[in-house]
Amino acid sequence: MVVSVYIDDLVVTGASEQDVTTFKQEMKALFRMSDLGLLTYYLGIEVEQMTDSITLRQSAYARKLLEQSGMAGCRANKTQMEEKIKLSKGSSAAKVDAMSYRSIVGELRYLVHTWPDLAFVVGYVSRFMEDPREDRLTAVKHLLCYVAGTVDYGVVYPRDGKGKAELTGYSDMGGDVDGRKSTSGILFFLGKCPISWRLLQEITGEDHRAPVLRVDNKSAIELAKNPVLHDRNKHIDIRFHFIRDCVTGGRIILGHVETGQQLADILTKPLGQKRLVQLMVKIGVEEIMHEDQASAC
Repeated sequence: MVVSVYIDDLVVTGASEQDVTTFKQEMKALFRMSDLGLLTYYLGIEVEQMTDSITLRQSAYARKLLEQSGMAGCRANKTQMEEKIKLSKGSSAAKVDAMSYRSIVGELRYLVHTWPDLAFVVGYVSRFMEDPREDRLTAVKHLLCYVAGTVDYGVVYPRDGKGKAELTGYSDMGGDVDGRKSTSGILFFLGKCPISWRLLQEITGEDHRAPVLRVDNKSAIELAKNPVLHDRNKHIDIRFHFIRDCVTGGRIILGHVETGQQLADILTKPLGQKRLVQLMVKIGVEEIMHEDQASAC
């Protein structure tokens, strides 16, 4: 059983419904508390639990952000960022109000909880918090216009009663125009559901097999599997071979995936509309209409 605590609000979940009920009864005997039933809202995240799925979204939070940033009613963008844009720390563009920039980007970071398609761009514009400039603010406004067009989007978790769901990951890397450092993105799924915290054994009490990590770079896979250091990679310090230890120890399985099927692409680079839509569908991000909205339509 897992209990998530924020001040005096608790979210309780576990493998046994009886254990959860017993815990709540014991808490009521010790403290004055109310049982609000199934989770519907928590820290700005809207939750809807249905027969065939559970959905998470932050529509109300997003609308509030758009209003506070002066972007309510803006024309919606179909991508989070211009596909070929390259922002540099050496920009000579005019400076903008740092407090406003940091406030907007900080709130955008919280949206990533249910908008994984925002993760790369939010991380990208976060690099310039120390010295925000006009070109960087333009990128932030472009992102806000994308949020305006996807304000009712969220993550859909389908219920699947077909046995134990497998844990699968996707790993990708992109480049950086300033320091030539790699931008890495890792996306894990439990069955068809994108997840962040992997508490499988703690919640279910069952042992799960080593997850498969899918990579589209065959050379990287061979390097991780081969214990022999070749001339080309002898400069890599041994402490950076963590993934090799995981592979040899059987804690993770590396598998190849074609670049077109690399779902972590969405975390490492700006994408065109067609590719973006394809990946959003595959990672479970879609427009969510609640029952009252559906009936109104």
